[in-house]
Amino acid sequence: MPQIAIYRLPAVCEVTGLSKATIYRLLARGEFPARVKLSPRCVGWRVAEVDAWLAAREAASERPAPG
Repeated sequence: MPQIAIYRLPAVCEVTGLSKATIYRLLARGEFPARVKLSPRCVGWRVAEVDAWLAAREAASERPAPG
């Protein structure tokens, strides 16, 4: 089984440049990749999903505005 790379919250904050509160707000709205429960008191995010989310945000910011 291939290993899956996981970001913990401090790494997600560093990579995205977002605060903890903003990440959880986006999660609540379904606008950020879902957490992975690693243990009863520990969560993380799949690196590939966070990186894809960042790439999509970057691509969206480069598109010209309609109209």
